[in-house]
Amino acid sequence: MSRLSIILPAKNEAAALRDLLPRLRAAQPDAEVIVVDDGSTDDTVGLCGEHGVSCISSPYSMGNGAAIKRGARHATGEILVFMDGDGQHDPADVARLLGVLEQGYDMVVGARDWSSQAGVGRGLANTLYNWLATRMTGHKVDDLTSGFRAVRAERFREFLHLLPNGFSYPTTSTMAFFRSAYPVAYMPIKAAQRVGRSHIRPLRDGIRFLLIIFKIATLYSPLKLFAPAAVLFFGLGCLNYLWTFTHSGRLTNGSTLLWSAAVIIFLIGLVSEQITALTYRRDG
Repeated sequence: MSRLSIILPAKNEAAALRDLLPRLRAAQPDAEVIVVDDGSTDDTVGLCGEHGVSCISSPYSMGNGAAIKRGARHATGEILVFMDGDGQHDPADVARLLGVLEQGYDMVVGARDWSSQAGVGRGLANTLYNWLATRMTGHKVDDLTSGFRAVRAERFREFLHLLPNGFSYPTTSTMAFFRSAYPVAYMPIKAAQRVGRSHIRPLRDGIRFLLIIFKIATLYSPLKLFAPAAVLFFGLGCLNYLWTFTHSGRLTNGSTLLWSAAVIIFLIGLVSEQITALTYRRDG
């Protein structure tokens, strides 16, 4: 196996890191371990020093995705493993991820089962995301939002400019790999209950998770989102025309507006498809 870098984004996760770092060192003694301190106010920096782990500190919180990007730029390994710093992921599973990666994949994702989901609401949301991503890509997606994954560094760095600074980096990176025809595999894992409180707030982040659904579509194939919407508006226009013609024998503005909306939505989808193609184009 090529030189390995393990990257852990952490914001006030010292309580979990105190137990996780020794276990990670024992499981992967030759790996480069990097903790990206996302503006923590606890003893994360000092704890990393005690265990001989590299620590990249931010003066303020930039977000989980920003921490992932900073860690990926700093890492020297040809293989990158991302895992949460909250104690959910088992260091022993790193070797299993690497074993699957060696079978010819460019990304291997640790897929959580239902018992590993953080509550019923999160479980239902993740099930919806997985179903939608599977429909969009034509590939079975077992866990779209898992933060535990192994990737080839060269491939992953191609998409750093696409990754958001927030929590949806797993979604973006997975869809980018599928779009670019880089093979992705899923490996079942058991995730433990996190140490401490989650940084995700259902009310605050509800709209953001809703937007993830639309990002899934636009990242992979915008026409798969815009074309059905255009057909829907065209059909509504036809139904409205049939109703008004039957009852008053005329064409109304409502039907015209619905047909116009259908054309506009379809054209936006075409333009978006071209923009997406340019986004994933590799020059040279």
